[in-house]
Amino acid sequence: MTPSRRTGPLGVLAALLACLLTTLSTAPASATPPGTGTAAARAECAPLAPGGSALAESAIAAACEHVAAGTWYTWGGGHGAQPGPTYGQVDPSDPASEHDPERLGFDCSGLVRHAYARAAGADILNGTAAVQHYTHRTAARFTAADGLAPLLPGDLLAWGTSQHPHHIAIYLGEGRMVEARQSGTKVMVSDVRLDGGYLGAVRVTTGPVDGHLFRTWGSGVWTKARPALAAARVYAFPGPTTVRVECQAHAEQVTAEGYTNDAWSYLPDYRAWVTNIYLQGPAWLPGVPTCP
Repeated sequence: MTPSRRTGPLGVLAALLACLLTTLSTAPASATPPGTGTAAARAECAPLAPGGSALAESAIAAACEHVAAGTWYTWGGGHGAQPGPTYGQVDPSDPASEHDPERLGFDCSGLVRHAYARAAGADILNGTAAVQHYTHRTAARFTAADGLAPLLPGDLLAWGTSQHPHHIAIYLGEGRMVEARQSGTKVMVSDVRLDGGYLGAVRVTTGPVDGHLFRTWGSGVWTKARPALAAARVYAFPGPTTVRVECQAHAEQVTAEGYTNDAWSYLPDYRAWVTNIYLQGPAWLPGVPTCP
């Protein structure tokens, strides 16, 4: 649009503004920057990315019901005889928990337990955040160094240390998660916090578990990158943990807890080794093949 010579300065300005408004009204909407989304989308409690399994999406739906319902965080909530909200307890370390015994709700692992029990039709994740993070029902496991790129909706995010995972949440995608975070708040959708002790994530499966299941004993049991005491530490099981053993090998002799043994087991879910001293059973595990 070209202004006429006979139009005065104000007319020229009016014409230019009209042209600008016309351009803006007909221009296509700009794309939303990747990974941000609209405010409404960011607040939504639902799978926010493709790729999650039907089980994972069902677990997300079960957790999101409690966002919509305004269910309280309660310390110890969700750990009754059956999955579901329960009245909480006072956390001696948190003054904000004083009303938790009056509130029906979940703590972080209680919510995860409930969500996956609803999805699977079975109580497959009964336990604390540490028990859930170290579940043997694992399709994939990720460290903090892997970041969020490989994660899918429904993956379980954990915070803490290898010896003490203390918080867990369900990933939604797009850098968002649903969690029961702390006393004085309700079940919520949050940004994933990659600082503050983010430990990694696990993808849950209810399918058949290949391999041989054994249970560790003791606390603070470290797994190693190689079957040797001097090898790099990988994960530490906080307490007795069910693990999947792929094979075992004779390697460095170890003396611990009054036992001596040179047998080590390879744990494929952790890509790590553990001395058989800390696995319940005989020194050489029955039915487990020798590693090639």
